[in-house]
Parts: sequence; C-alpha cells; structure tokens
Amino acid sequence: MASIDNAPSDSELLRDDAREQAAMAQAALARQVLSPEATAGAHSHGGPVRQPGDARPERLASRDPDAFGVPTGREEEWRFTPLKRLRVLLQPLESDGKVVLEAQAAPGVTVGHVPGDDPLVGSVLTPTDRISALAMAAVDQAVVVSVPADASSSTPTFLTIRGEGGTAYGHLVVDVAEGARAVLVVDHVGTTTLAANTEYRIGDNASLTVVSLQNWDDDAVHVEAQAARLGRGARLRHSVVTLGGGLVRVTPTVRFAGPDGDAELLGLYFTDAGQHQEHRPLIEHSSDHCRSRVTYKGALQGKDAVAVWVGDVIIPEAGIGTDTYELNRNLLLTDGPIAHSIPNLEIETGDVAQAGHASASGRFDDVQLFYLMARGIPADIARKLVVRGFFAEVINKIGVPEIADRLIAAVDDELAQVGI
Repeated sequence: MASIDNAPSDSELLRDDAREQAAMAQAALARQVLSPEATAGAHSHGGPVRQPGDARPERLASRDPDAFGVPTGREEEWRFTPLKRLRVLLQPLESDGKVVLEAQAAPGVTVGHVPGDDPLVGSVLTPTDRISALAMAAVDQAVVVSVPADASSSTPTFLTIRGEGGTAYGHLVVDVAEGARAVLVVDHVGTTTLAANTEYRIGDNASLTVVSLQNWDDDAVHVEAQAARLGRGARLRHSVVTLGGGLVRVTPTVRFAGPDGDAELLGLYFTDAGQHQEHRPLIEHSSDHCRSRVTYKGALQGKDAVAVWVGDVIIPEAGIGTDTYELNRNLLLTDGPIAHSIPNLEIETGDVAQAGHASASGRFDDVQLFYLMARGIPADIARKLVVRGFFAEVINKIGVPEIADRLIAAVDDELAQVGI
C-alpha cells in the first residue's frame, strides 16, 4: 500500500480559538462524567437541552413515505441541503434512469439479487427521511452481497455502480455472517439522479471493511442512507470518499447490537466550485463497552463549493464503558468555499471510558509553507505536500492497498485544477 506518512502533519492547522474550543468541550465533558445528573441532558451545539428524567425523543422511522412531510429546509436535518436540486426525489415517480451494476466478487463471496419485498430488505435500515422511504418503496429488487460464516478473503469484492442518465433507485444489502472477514469497495461513476439505501448486517465476531467511492460526473445527484448493525465483538471500518457529483448527500448510521463492538468511520472529500457535498455520520452506542472513532477530512476550492459535515454520537444509558471520539477538519484552498462542521455528542450515562469531539476549518498554514520553502522546496510542491499531509491520516487508515494509489492520484488531480 502506498503510504504518505512522511508528508507534513496537519496538526498546526488548528487555530488558537479552535484549540480553546476543543479544550472547553473536553472540560465540559469531564464535568458531565463527574456528575451523573448532568449526563441526563444533551451535549450538542444548538439543540435543546433536556432536563434530568426527560426521555430522549425517538427519531421518526418508517417505510411509509407518507409518514414524512416534504422537507422545507427549515428542518434541522435539511437546513444545509439545497432542496431545489432534490425536488425530483421528493415525490413518488417511476424510475426512468439506467444504472448498471458490475461485480467482481472475492473468493467465497456471492453477489446476487432478491425481490424488494424480501425479508433482508429493511432488516437493518428503517428510513428516517422521505427520500430514503421513497427509494425503499420503489426498488423492485435489491443487490445482496453475502459472506458465509467464518469465511475470510484477502482480496476485496468490487462493485461498480454506473449511472447512464435519468432518475434511478437502488438498494444494497451486505450480509457478513458470524466470524467472517470481508472487504468491499463500491464505486459510483457516470451520471444519474440516484436515491439509494445500503444495509450492513455484521454478525457476531465478524469484520467488514467497506469503501464507498463517489466519483460521479459533475452533473450527478446522489442521496444515500447507509445503516450498519454490529453484533457482539463485530468490527466495521467504513470509509466514504466523495470526489465527484454536483450534489452528494450520504448519511451513514451505526448501531451496536451487542457488546465489545468497534466501528471506525472515515471520510475524505474534495469539494470543487458549485459542488455540494454533505456527510452526516451517526453512531448510537446502544450496547456496552463499544468503541467508535470518526475522522472526516475535506478540502474545498472555488466559488460556491459547499461541504457539510454533521457528526452525531449518542450514548444512551445502556452505553456503559463507551469509548468514542469524532473529528472533522476542513482545508480551504481558495476564496469562495463554505464549510459547515457540526459535531454533536449526547451522553445519558456517567459511566463512559472516553467521549469527545473536535472540529476545525482553515486555510493553508503559512508556517508549514515557510518551513518547506526554507529548505528549497518550490511553493507549488510545498502546497501539494501540505495537502497530501492533510489527507495522509485518512488515506492510510482506509487500509485497502488496491485503491490507495488511486486516492493519492485523485487528490493530486484535484490540486492540479487550481494550479497546486
């Protein structure tokens, strides 16, 4: 696997005020842990704070599209999304698009189809918004990737989803049985307007590494809800890489169905002029002694480039011994882009091992550039090294050698568009 560990670290990108904000958040968290009464409330940014004894409101979940109103943009979950660009997906309609699936299954892994009313469909994911519900209702058949119990493959399974115009719906179920080990790469290319759902069923002591690549043409629209359920001792490494598309909105959700689970959610996005890229990871520590890490990094360039990251971690009373941390960083390469970064942490128990979050957005660090240029490195190469270093942590953690060089080349191609 190609490595870029020697590139400069991005640790100096944090401004003094961001460091102070992170320290204040950690101090507030410490006070929560020391005070069981305080932990009954919410630790979030801009949300209502519940009083001790108040029940946490359940998020509406239904397979019936009519259970959800048409969003107006005033709702918290839609307030950053340009709904005018999604209007075709907000009403029921017949699919008039074409999406071609190309599959290359690893040894022991099967890729097939089941009808849309098969019990597998919706066994993990119950829609929590109108588009997801419409997509589930519209799918005639779902793609199923099955990994049998105790199977292990050293090579990934590759799925290429190729859009060929029009509006389409999709549904993918990844079923990893008990004790199995699998790697899956899902590549989205071409152009279409796609609403999709993906479900990951990860059995006890099983492990799944999945990489979802959004490498669409510039005019594509892609809205996808992803949900994972982890059994006892299960492991998930979930990576979202968003490089293309006019509008991409991915909402990964993780729920622990047994103790000792481990989830690592990684994200890399490069937002160009006119693109809207939105990522909303949510982890619910619904079982005890589980661990999660969320690391998303993005670079933005050009006018009207918009990146949205909203990270939610919920630790209910059952989440005893939780160990969690979420981080988002954005690097603004030019004038004009907008980055929204909102970490949320909700704790309902005082018995946690660790819980925290951090967020920072900023421009190139002049100190890093000066350090490199003072050693004879030209300015354009120095800037490239800084950006490579910024993304190094995520690329190296993805852990799929077959796509590492491709990701590094994609970052270099994006930089070339602005002369870096």
